[in-house]
Amino acid sequence: MKIAQDTVVALNFTLTDDAGEIIDSSEGDALSYLHGHGELVVGLERALTGRTVGDKLEVTVAPEDGYGEVQDGLEITVERAELPDDLEPEVGMELACDGPDDETLTMWIVEVGDNVVRLDGNHPLAGQTLHFKVEVVSIRPASPLELDHGHVHEDDDGDAIDSGAYTH
Repeated sequence: MKIAQDTVVALNFTLTDDAGEIIDSSEGDALSYLHGHGELVVGLERALTGRTVGDKLEVTVAPEDGYGEVQDGLEITVERAELPDDLEPEVGMELACDGPDDETLTMWIVEVGDNVVRLDGNHPLAGQTLHFKVEVVSIRPASPLELDHGHVHEDDDGDAIDSGAYTH
């Protein structure tokens, strides 16, 4: 079977920056995703299309096919009192925020002060070239439930969970 739209793919990966520093890794615990549903950066997903189990590849993803270029004007500073009482803000933390038109915006904490927190709407990897080393571990057709929900549902063995009793 080849990786194509609506297949569930498990892969081992290591992501590094231009200097070769490891940013993220599956560390032997394969990452599963639903191909063609925007769960990976577009440049990596494109490179994986048509691959088969056992394929190993190195993929370089430019910012425009990764997390985009850094955009000016996406930083805001908020009073710590505006954050939920039970939230202990930390640099790098991802937050869902209400936008000006009642849309949900994803922001990342970039600085924590005594009274204020600075947030940025740019993904932390925006503007960076991404270097992936990938090995395709498994490929299977997505279940109807996975297609309906738009993400993978697996048990500990990597088999599809397609039960009406499954909730998330």
